[in-house]
Amino acid sequence: MKGFIKNIETIAVENEAFRRVLYTAKNCQLVVMALKPHEGIGAEAHTLDQFFRVEEGTGEAVIDSVRTAIEAGFAVIVPAGAKHNIINTGTVPLKLYTIYAPPNHRDGVVHGTREDAEADSEHFDGVTTE
Repeated sequence: MKGFIKNIETIAVENEAFRRVLYTAKNCQLVVMALKPHEGIGAEAHTLDQFFRVEEGTGEAVIDSVRTAIEAGFAVIVPAGAKHNIINTGTVPLKLYTIYAPPNHRDGVVHGTREDAEADSEHFDGVTTE
């Protein structure tokens, strides 16, 4: 089968890894993330667009220094070039998924913790899931 057809809410809620790349297409990439209480993805800016959807927990989206409270059901779109961070402000893991357009990470990569992600210099290498 081509493409990705699965229950993303279930996958996101069950995910325990900081970052898990689920599917990489030529022009976009689907990733699930779990942020520990008071953990953030880290302030960053990309040359690509990024979409986030919160499935469980509470947090804060920071885009170009503007802070907005987020919770389950919220969507966040970060345009290319905007400095951003997603921070878990709650007491339970913040579960979300994100879509990078175009891809940003190596297909299939799993980083169990933020420290694992920071120690890995991986980037999208042009290889897609299919």
